[in-house]
Amino acid sequence: MKIQNFKTLCCLVLLAASTSYAQMTPVGNWHTVDDDTGEAKAEVQIVEKDGVLSGRVVKSLGKDAQAKKTCDACKDDRKGQDIIGMEIIRGVKHEPLSEFLWAGGGKILDPENGKEYTVKMVPKEGGKKLQVRGYIGPFYRTQYWLRQP
Repeated sequence: MKIQNFKTLCCLVLLAASTSYAQMTPVGNWHTVDDDTGEAKAEVQIVEKDGVLSGRVVKSLGKDAQAKKTCDACKDDRKGQDIIGMEIIRGVKHEPLSEFLWAGGGKILDPENGKEYTVKMVPKEGGKKLQVRGYIGPFYRTQYWLRQP
């Protein structure tokens, strides 16, 4: 009977570890946070297909009725598109030399100004937060997004 208890305990530990590891990816729903106000601004859903991450805005959370609804400043196929439903993250891949870094030359779009940045994403605090860092050359801006259930 003791061997059965040991096996059960081992299975539970492995299950807990795999659940924790699953949270250490950017895949999931995230609330973006406004740099100026600290309030939730939008919900972004990040998905993985064939090892490549993409993300789209699924909901606006801002209280600003004057907020932009389309990306008029975008310069690619997203020009004039509605921001809700827009793919703002493209081509992000896991970096094999770092356990929790996703980058791979992926890009992130700021639909407010139409600028596209090279992006690096790192889950933090056990996957509860996502550090999103956008680069243009040596300059960068960092945001922390909050995981949603």
